[in-house]
Amino acid sequence: MKHVDIYTDGACRGNPGRGGWGAILVYGSIEKELSGGERETTNNRMELTAVISALQALREPCEVTLTSDSKYVIDAITKGWAVSWRAKGWRKADKSPTLNVDLWEVLLGLLEKHKVSFVWVHGHTGHPYNERCDALATAFADSFL
Repeated sequence: MKHVDIYTDGACRGNPGRGGWGAILVYGSIEKELSGGERETTNNRMELTAVISALQALREPCEVTLTSDSKYVIDAITKGWAVSWRAKGWRKADKSPTLNVDLWEVLLGLLEKHKVSFVWVHGHTGHPYNERCDALATAFADSFL
């Protein structure tokens, strides 16, 4: 199984507001940058969309190390929250509805295809790939002016 390093970030100008996401896939010496966005969205939706878009770009099942500064995404997966929300009919522990169900469903499906290890990194602390992903995300958000 091929190993790919993925770095992602999401950004929003207002929350909700103009949003963007960025991702970088690294396979050996090959790097591929992806970005996109929505005119009216939330930061959490952009964080999830970055992860989903990067995993969807893989052409075959891969072993992935995915690095993100999103505690929302990282904790929901590594602490089992998203799987629990799904098992409870997309309800959180406090019985309130889970947000972004459409995206969580897609992400959980992709995690069945790929072997993904999640790594959290502090945002805006000089991590070169995180900084580049942030630049991609904010540039896309700003393109909606």
